[in-house]
Amino acid sequence: MDTVSTHALAWMQPALLGPLALFTFISSITPGPNNTMLAASGLNFGLRRTWPHVWGVNMGFVAMLVLIGLGMGAVFTRYPWLHPLLKYVSAAYLLVLAWKIAHAAPPLHPQEAGGQGQPMTFWQAALFQWVNPKAWVMTTGMVSAYVPSGEAFWGHLGLAALIAITVGMPCIILWAAFGSALRRWLHRPRMIRAFNWTMAALLVLSIGLSLV
Repeated sequence: MDTVSTHALAWMQPALLGPLALFTFISSITPGPNNTMLAASGLNFGLRRTWPHVWGVNMGFVAMLVLIGLGMGAVFTRYPWLHPLLKYVSAAYLLVLAWKIAHAAPPLHPQEAGGQGQPMTFWQAALFQWVNPKAWVMTTGMVSAYVPSGEAFWGHLGLAALIAITVGMPCIILWAAFGSALRRWLHRPRMIRAFNWTMAALLVLSIGLSLV
C-alpha cells in the first residue's frame, strides 16, 4: 500500500475525525458575527428569505477554507502588517453592521417585512467571510491543526471542507431558525427592537473579543 493510501486510511479513523468535527461544531454553534446576523435576519425577514444568507455563509466559509489552505495564509507571513490592518478594518465594518441591525425597522407582521429592507444576498454573505474575524480564526485554525502538509494534503483539505459543510451548516441554520421562530412571539415593535439591539450588542462583543 502506497503512502497516500496509508495516510488517507489513517485520516478516516474516528479518532482523527472526531477532534476536527468537534472543533467545527463548537466554532460554528457559538455566537459570532455570522450567527448573530443570521438570527437577526431570521427575525426580521423570516427563514425563507434568509436562506441565501445561510448558504452564502456556509459556501463562503468553505471557499475561504480552501483558499487559505492553498496558500493565502502565506501572504500574512510575507506581509505581517496586513494582518492587524485587516483586523481593524474588519472591526470597523462590523460596527457599521451592528448599527444597522440595532436600527433595523421592525416589521409588525411577517407579511410586512418585504418592504422594510432586504436580507443579505448569497454573494454578500459569502464575501462577508473575508472581513469576519471569527471566520479567519476558524479557517486558519482548521488548516494549521487538521490539514498537515504532505502527499495526502489534498485529501486532508477536501475532508476538512466536507466537514465544514456537513457540521457547520446545521449550526447556522439553527441560528436563523431561532430568529425566525421568535417572530411568533415578538409581535410588538418594542420587543423586536430589543432583540435587534441584543444581537447588535453580541456582535460588538464578538468584535471586542477578536481584537484581544
